[in-house]
Amino acid sequence: MSPSRRRRRIRVAVVTGTRAEYGVLQSPMRAIRAHPRLRLQLAVTGMHLLRRFGHTVDEISADGWRIDARVPMQSGRDDPLDQSAGLGRGVAGLARFFEQAETDIVLVLGDRIEAMAGALAAVTTGRVLAHVHGGDVALGDFDESLRHAITKLAHLHFAATRRSARRIIRMGEPPERVHVVGAPGFDRARDILAQAPPRTAASDYALVLQHAHGRCAATEERVMSMILRAVAETGLRRVIIYPNTDRGCAGVIRAIERHAKRSAGEVRTFRSLPRDEYLHALCGAAVLVGNSSSGVIEASFLGTPAVDVGQRQAGREPGGPALVHADETLASIRAALRRALGLRPRRGGRCVYGDGRAGPRIAEILARTRPGPELLRKRITY
Repeated sequence: MSPSRRRRRIRVAVVTGTRAEYGVLQSPMRAIRAHPRLRLQLAVTGMHLLRRFGHTVDEISADGWRIDARVPMQSGRDDPLDQSAGLGRGVAGLARFFEQAETDIVLVLGDRIEAMAGALAAVTTGRVLAHVHGGDVALGDFDESLRHAITKLAHLHFAATRRSARRIIRMGEPPERVHVVGAPGFDRARDILAQAPPRTAASDYALVLQHAHGRCAATEERVMSMILRAVAETGLRRVIIYPNTDRGCAGVIRAIERHAKRSAGEVRTFRSLPRDEYLHALCGAAVLVGNSSSGVIEASFLGTPAVDVGQRQAGREPGGPALVHADETLASIRAALRRALGLRPRRGGRCVYGDGRAGPRIAEILARTRPGPELLRKRITY
């Protein structure tokens, strides 16, 4: 076939707004970039562009990715108006980029406002929207509402589990557009586990990652202070990672900085960790404490018990048996830590989140997709 008759590669724009979701998206990004029928476009936005949260756009560049667009959203202020104004900026900036880049398909993940901005920009400019991790249940702040709203905007659905896929179909989405691919974040976790040394003596540190839950900064500060106090009482060193930009994050940061100042030599803090470094730290920790989704999805698979504090992950399917829930009280967190530290989870094994090949599956489905009016037309199935 002559070059003039050769089919044009499908342009797929991946939108990333946070360090955690960027780590999860790397497997699909690699697979898209390597596929001969696809062309990757990368739009970076949200907390990646904020120095207070590590300016992780630099990590993306250092990883060798070509960044096609940088779209500022939030300013970093901890208030609801910054979130809403940021959403507006994100929709406008991403829409301009999709038009200029002649994007065919927009790929977003999860339930944050950066994903919502990408979703709204995609559908209002006539692009196919593909959504990863739709159908999950996790209370979050207003995450649950955003996730399901993105599902109803999306034309293609990449569900992490069979249960999530069933929820998407029950929302009225056509079953032929719903694909169970597994959790993309699981892809790299399998690679890290293969590289990890055998677990021997108990680790001497706890990994702490607590995000704000949409409440006032004082409440979030109180909860984080209790978590850090309970972990310190175990005698473990603390490796603490700063939170996302969710409402109330200033309180979590205040608690971290006060604890670090009082506990010099026992604490290491990071505004962000690259995905591989985070997974290695998780693999080697005695326990993960906080409300990160990695405690529910990756921790048990990597052989690390996790204490899930509060309701942020309420309803999410556990990836293994080594997950212990704690209410937001000091007594409950202490009890959960004692129980978790007594567990000896086995590394690896079967998991509801797949076999570590979600990224290649997503790329192959995208390569078979024919963007056009028929796919863009949506109608509820009941």
